[in-house]
Amino acid sequence: MSKRDYYEVLGVSRNASAEEIRKAYRKLARKYHPDVNKAPDAEEKFKEVKEAYEVLSDPQKRSNYDRFGHADPGEAAGAGSGFGGFGGAGADFSFGDIFDMFFGGGRRNPHAPRQGADLEFHMELEFKDAVFGKETDIYIPRTETCSTCGGNGAKPGTQPERCPLCRGTGQAETVQNTPFGRIVNRRICQQCGGQGRIIREKCPTCGGSGKQKRRRKIHIKIPPGIHDGAQLRVSGEGEPGINGGPPGDLYIHIRVKPHEFFRREGDDIVCVLPITFVQAALGDEVVVPTLDGRAKLKIPAGTQTGTEFRLRGKGVPRLRGYGQGDQRVKVRVVTPTRLSEKQKEVLREFGRLSGDYIREQSEETFFNKMKKAFMGE
Repeated sequence: MSKRDYYEVLGVSRNASAEEIRKAYRKLARKYHPDVNKAPDAEEKFKEVKEAYEVLSDPQKRSNYDRFGHADPGEAAGAGSGFGGFGGAGADFSFGDIFDMFFGGGRRNPHAPRQGADLEFHMELEFKDAVFGKETDIYIPRTETCSTCGGNGAKPGTQPERCPLCRGTGQAETVQNTPFGRIVNRRICQQCGGQGRIIREKCPTCGGSGKQKRRRKIHIKIPPGIHDGAQLRVSGEGEPGINGGPPGDLYIHIRVKPHEFFRREGDDIVCVLPITFVQAALGDEVVVPTLDGRAKLKIPAGTQTGTEFRLRGKGVPRLRGYGQGDQRVKVRVVTPTRLSEKQKEVLREFGRLSGDYIREQSEETFFNKMKKAFMGE
């Protein structure tokens, strides 16, 4: 079976530059690598692409191929230096190319698009706003494209220049001939720092970085029922992407302030309602404060401290579902601390009618009694 033309295999013209050949090879190697492409003919195509690159990336082999085609004169003479195979002497091939393509490596293309960094913002909410939700504006300091230079880092009226050392690739290559072939070493270009370009006159606003810090106003919606410690993600509001990559995201961390009367348990609102001894004993209809107004609650006669009542649907809207929780009202019977003589007499009568024998304590405080004991009074 006759071999395909190597230029045709890589999809480049016969006068293609070394960089064009290298880019075409990397693209096709990624496409047909057996670890990525599971098609039956992927492995054969990958080998074909690799063989074509080994020949066309070597100036001497490419020159011979342009003159003689696949009938390599060295192979005809029995020298064993044909264009086929993988890793014959003189092959200009870097194993780092494949490693970089599939595992990232340390030689990432400096011009490849990369996603921007994520940002974080800590937000404090009032208790009521966390329950019912809220729309508000926040201001985020973040890096944006410089408005003076448009992001290229150069002074207005000038343009960045292509690095003469790496010719814009951002990588410097060193070639070492060994008995096993020619080894190509690639590292970040020291002259341009891997950027592939040099800025002779830097932008006065951004200092050549192409970025500047700004405070950006973002309108956000806090969903009803959000809880303390929750996190909201605002897509695309992080740092801008690099080399045309997508922006990062903004993560908002929520802290809910405690309320002086209410507390939250799941989707329920809990509060403590103080009532008098008379209300607890005889029963009453009381008004209970809620987060959205007031509600009436019937206290049955004989209610004890710690009794809990429910106000249906007066709790927190369910964040992922329908409806909302309840408000739970816990009763606490308050014992009066200051009674008139008439009130005391009524209670004494109540005690006699109840059959209780009450040994009343004098109003003299415990502290005064202790003082008299120590003074010998």
